[in-house]
Amino acid sequence: MGFKKRKLFSFVLAFVLIIGMFTIPVKAEEETVHLTILGTTDLHSNIYNWSYEDGKEVDDLGIAKVYSVVEAVREENPNTLLLDNGDTIQGTILSDDLYNTKLELLHPVIDVMNFMGYDAMTLGNHEFNFGLDLIHKIVEEAEFPILGANIYWKDGTNFVKPYTIKEVAGIKIGILGLGNPNIPRWDGPKVTELEFEAIDKAAEKYVKELKEQVDVIIATAHSGLDAEYGDADSVRLAIEKNPEIQAMLVGHGHISVNEIVGTTLVGGARDAGRQVVRFDLTLKQDGETWEVIDRKVDLIDVKDYEASEELKEYAKEYHEGTLEFLEDVIGVATDDFHPASEIKGIPEGQIRDTAVIDLINDVQLKYSGAEISAAALFQPSSNISKGDITYSSIFDIYKYPNTLVGVEVTGKELKDYMEWSASYFNTYKPGDVTISFNPEIRAYNYDMFQGVDYKIDISKPAGERIVDLKFKGEPVKDEGTFKLTINNYRLSGLQSMGIISGEPYFNSDPMSLRSYIAQHISELGTIEPKVDNNWEIVGADLNHPLRDYIIQQVNEGKIEIPVSEDGRSINSKALNVYELIEEGLIPEEMLKEDPSTPIEVEEVKEYSVVSGDVLWRIAEKFNMTWEKLAEYNKLKNPHLIFPGQKILIPQN
Repeated sequence: MGFKKRKLFSFVLAFVLIIGMFTIPVKAEEETVHLTILGTTDLHSNIYNWSYEDGKEVDDLGIAKVYSVVEAVREENPNTLLLDNGDTIQGTILSDDLYNTKLELLHPVIDVMNFMGYDAMTLGNHEFNFGLDLIHKIVEEAEFPILGANIYWKDGTNFVKPYTIKEVAGIKIGILGLGNPNIPRWDGPKVTELEFEAIDKAAEKYVKELKEQVDVIIATAHSGLDAEYGDADSVRLAIEKNPEIQAMLVGHGHISVNEIVGTTLVGGARDAGRQVVRFDLTLKQDGETWEVIDRKVDLIDVKDYEASEELKEYAKEYHEGTLEFLEDVIGVATDDFHPASEIKGIPEGQIRDTAVIDLINDVQLKYSGAEISAAALFQPSSNISKGDITYSSIFDIYKYPNTLVGVEVTGKELKDYMEWSASYFNTYKPGDVTISFNPEIRAYNYDMFQGVDYKIDISKPAGERIVDLKFKGEPVKDEGTFKLTINNYRLSGLQSMGIISGEPYFNSDPMSLRSYIAQHISELGTIEPKVDNNWEIVGADLNHPLRDYIIQQVNEGKIEIPVSEDGRSINSKALNVYELIEEGLIPEEMLKEDPSTPIEVEEVKEYSVVSGDVLWRIAEKFNMTWEKLAEYNKLKNPHLIFPGQKILIPQN
């Protein structure tokens, strides 16, 4: 080979090697693709990071903050999808009292979602609060598909699309949307034309269909990971039956979820746009198929981001229109309707009759013509504050756009309903110095009754607590009949549980209960807090000598009122003297002053139980703990003693 040829060969070889250095990574990059899926859920119409009830900006919620997260992630990875999991168009004054009832106006939330470039949305249960016409409207307005694979017309055809297919970086992605099958429980009269299928069954049907069309399947389900009312709403079951689902966005429960079930990523965010779920999938091409080789799920807190000024400017007209609506004064309150808490963390409105719940029940009785009313405080600390009353004040005491219904019930049905409600409380045990709430029951499922007098005996087990129940001074009999007024949501739930069987004789739809409250206050002009104290909690002797000290420690922040693990249930366990002593939260000097502390045992005395006795009170008389007495007397149920029973008392 001549010099020139060798030189040419060397040049070509060097060129090939250089080209190879650049082309090999490019090829490798083409073989793997990084997908990001962002998910929102339970936004509840919070466009701005603003509380209309308080009239101020907040830093930990709002779609404007969500959009800042979305923009940052899209800049990081252009291969990003944005999905929503429902309960999106209801929840604030902006939506519920302005735009959800005016179908001729563009819906602000859907308009903003179009601006943000959502790829799909799944129907939540609150989308159905205002009837099917509103859903038809938002489906038309949305520039993205609105999904509900398990929702059908009575003839079996789909109510909305079951799924959509998106192509990103050459990968076909199936997005399956699943609604909550319990919607008839809450909005029964508004969905009589529809059928709702179990989540796992609908998932199985459409995953099978999608597998033939796509490379990756993503699903959103407006339900919790674990069942609320049986297998029909179990997302976990759907995942176990359909492992082909690579990522599942859950919601409805307003809680953070971040885990992997099998090989499926599962993410859920807190409500009002407080968090955004982020799924990351890395896929590698194998022939004509794509394999997920890496997966991750994270939760992004929006409080770490500034609200998007671009989005706020876009939605400015909607926000300012709502503020103008709220400026009108509709009445004046002479004083607060919800008393201040004796114990921080335990709202008085949950443990005794207050003017705020009496106001709601009085309005229900006034407009329904019923004899008995029941209502809940959806926010346990709801209050009509002293001074001017605006529409935001009404929203604070009645958060949801429920309508008012009247239904005839028997005395037995009324008692069963009241017992169901009274299960909200934990059973009292000796040594308790506070009344606490069952962590499995939300505050909005605790109703208080007007038109009857009654007591709730929390020393008794759930189902046996309503005592001295009287209507107009006479005991309520099982065979009696009464006109009861409640909201439409509660009636649907009670009917589905078999507690109430009747159909409404009165229905205010489309007039909301919230509108009735506003109308009532506007008619009166000035309102003053009034309480008839028609009910009380009994069966709890809270007057332990150490109670004042414990309450002081709670109010100073040194002892905490327990909350449930998921954070959704307040005051989930009573503060108990003996448990606090065991935990070392009562100092020695206080115990020396407390005559109920344990002492040495040398001889025995007999005590005869009298009416009204509880074991801890007996123990206090003899300077010892109730646990010691229970153990010494081998009591199977120390909370159940009866007059005439003999209790052996160990003596010094």
